[in-house]
Amino acid sequence: MKNDEVLVKLERPFIDERGAIRPLVERVMKSALIIDSRKGAVRGNHFHKTDWHYCYVVSGTMYYFHRDNGSLAQPEKVIVKAGSMVFTPPMVDHAMRFPEDTVFLTLSRNPRDQTAYEKDVIRVELLK
Repeated sequence: MKNDEVLVKLERPFIDERGAIRPLVERVMKSALIIDSRKGAVRGNHFHKTDWHYCYVVSGTMYYFHRDNGSLAQPEKVIVKAGSMVFTPPMVDHAMRFPEDTVFLTLSRNPRDQTAYEKDVIRVELLK
């Protein structure tokens, strides 16, 4: 996947005197999580066999790294700031590093209970 395929082009929000409604994802999914990450933390370092997920940064910044599964190439880096979202399909190695305290929303196809999650995830080392 190219970096311009990873960043999700978000639709324009609907705005009126009450505020704004921002469309994010119109897909059937089974998991929605809010994840708090401390400055310097690394998450991911894996790929999913069948799961996909969207990560929407609520506050802070995420450095998102990705490459096709099985590739030995250096992963590509995408800087994801608050208000932006990335998509990870199945079979893509990915990891995140946080240069500041960050909160992000993850929307996933599969359930997130530990048993289901561990059956679908394969660990890889993209970042140390």
